[in-house]
Parts: sequence; C-alpha cells; structure tokens
Amino acid sequence: MDVIREQGIGFLGSRLKRLGERMQAGAARVTADAELPVQPAHMAFLAALDGEARTIGQLVQAIGISQPGVTRAIGQLVELGMARSEQGEDQRQRTISLTPAGEAVLARARVHVWPKVEDAVRMLLGEEADAFMAQIARLETALAATPIDVLAARSSAAVLTIREYGDALAHHFRDINAEWIDTMFRMEATDREVLDDPRGRILDGGGAILFVEARGLGIVGAGALQRSKDGGLELTKMGVRASARGLKAGEFLLAALIERAREMGGEPLYLLTNAKCAAAIHLYEKLGFRHDAGIMARYGARYERCDVAMRYPGGA
Repeated sequence: MDVIREQGIGFLGSRLKRLGERMQAGAARVTADAELPVQPAHMAFLAALDGEARTIGQLVQAIGISQPGVTRAIGQLVELGMARSEQGEDQRQRTISLTPAGEAVLARARVHVWPKVEDAVRMLLGEEADAFMAQIARLETALAATPIDVLAARSSAAVLTIREYGDALAHHFRDINAEWIDTMFRMEATDREVLDDPRGRILDGGGAILFVEARGLGIVGAGALQRSKDGGLELTKMGVRASARGLKAGEFLLAALIERAREMGGEPLYLLTNAKCAAAIHLYEKLGFRHDAGIMARYGARYERCDVAMRYPGGA
C-alpha cells in the first residue's frame, strides 16, 4: 500500500518531495559516474554562480530556497574548493564566486551530467514533458503569490456533514454503537435487536437514522430516532467513534437529530441513558434536554442500565 499516493491531492507536497528525492538519487549516480565531486543539490548553485559573483541574499532569490539552505550548500562548496567567499564592497556582505576548480566542474557537468539527466526526464514524461514543466512553473508562481496556509484558511469545505441511512451504512450503525456499549456496559437483548435490524426496528416503524461524516475520516458517528407506540420519539443509539474526539461531531449530529425530530413530529422527544455517560449527558443538557422523572417512569424500564431519562422541551 502506498499511503502517500492513496491520500490524494492533499499530500501533493509529500509526494513531490518523495519524487524529488528519487530523481536526485538517480542524478547523484549519474554525477558519480562522471567523477564529479559534488551532489545534484549543488548544481543549481554552480549554475547561479556561472560567471557572476553573488551574495547569499541574491542566491536565495535566484534559487528560491531558504537562507539557511543556501548558507549550508555554499559552505559545502567552499569546503570542496569549488567556491570562495570574499568580503564585498559593502562590508556587511560577502560575495560568493566559483573557483577555477568550480568552473571546471560546472563545465563537465554541462557536458556529462545535465544532458543525460534531461534526456532521462524527457523519457519519463514523453510528449507531456513541456506541459508538465509549464504546470510546475504555474504552481511555483501561484505559491509565491499565495502560500498553502493562506489558501487553506480560505477553504469553505465542510469538515462535518450529515448522511442519511442506507443499507450499505448499516455496519457503521452497529459498529459505532457496539463500541461504546461494549466499552461502558454490556450488550442487552434490546440493543442487539435494533443494531442487527435497524431498517426493521427503526425505519419501517417511522423512525430515522442519521450519520455524521468527517472529511478525511469517513463515517464517525450515528444516531437514531425510534418511534414509540404512543407516538413519541426516542433519541437512541447515538455514538461517536473515539477517533473523532475533539471534532464536535457528537454535537453536530445531535443538533441534526433534534431538527429531524421537529420535521417528523412526535411527542415527547426523549432519551434514556446512564449516569456513567457524563460527557453525553452534558451534551444533551447543552442542546436543551432536561432530566424528567415522568419519562423515567414511562419508558425507563426498557433498558436495565437506564438510570437517567431526559426530555426535549416542547417535544418534536
């Protein structure tokens, strides 16, 4: 499995970095075969210094990488005897230029390395080579004008969305609810009946099932509205995967279920839970549910674990 490829366009930076590393590894072998004492990463600096002395700042502009990266590469070329660093006319700056050894390496690279690497890249890209390079140029220009983080801040894509029930999603309904029930309690017969047959036990009886999907994570939560024989609606089998904590998926889903209950009609809109579910109870209270002894007396015997009953004011 290729994780970076499977993640798609959002991992473009990582994919291009990996691609660059693979190409530079091959170019390094071509350079070594030509018996040149430099690395592919040095080639842009040799080209930038061809017949012209430049300051570090000018090299940053010419090559388009960070100042620390430029300083590090120039230090390596100086160590190799390919470049020299001298005090410029402005005493605050130093100028970098090629030594005769650096000029000789550049000349050999132009003849023995660059043409071979260019031919190899054209073989890889075929007829799309020029179009690909044009697209890279457009991407570089666009990024120079507006960085990724600025563009990301403008994204209007919803992080959370509501999905309607479909039989293909039934396993999510079961798995999400089984996760919290098995962790905190034990599965009761009434749980199994609903989770094993959500269409028959909920939808066919006039209820509804909604899911919350998180962009990049898929289905992370589920909840149901089950029609009671007396016309009420029970908010039931609501859970959110542990992997989605912090996304407020539960609050998003609960708000959607309350709105759906209003559309469906029914009185009362209630839920049955257990005091151990403190975080869930806090959420129910936040969105308007209130503890109700009458609901407990009327419906509480449905689950052995039920010791908390709540009602939404005004019903559905």
